[in-house]
Amino acid sequence: MKSKSLLGLREKSTLKEIKQNYKSLMKKWHPDLHPDKEKATKMSTKINKAYKIIMEYINNYEYSFEEEYIKKKTQSPQEWWEERFNNK
Repeated sequence: MKSKSLLGLREKSTLKEIKQNYKSLMKKWHPDLHPDKEKATKMSTKINKAYKIIMEYINNYEYSFEEEYIKKKTQSPQEWWEERFNNK
């Protein structure tokens, strides 16, 4: 099972959504809270592994996922056009 589908994530999930889904699933599958401890232990291990894989990808990705970084690096359509076609 892929990490994204195990955590119930969309193709373009935000960091906040990733963390919320992880916490929600861990509450649901925590071995101390679930009636079937063996099944819950297996599921919580899978959930933790999937979350770890996704967080490692995010932390090692070339670009930042922080909102301020994205705002700084994103151009408006007008800025994009001027940068490419207006020889200033």
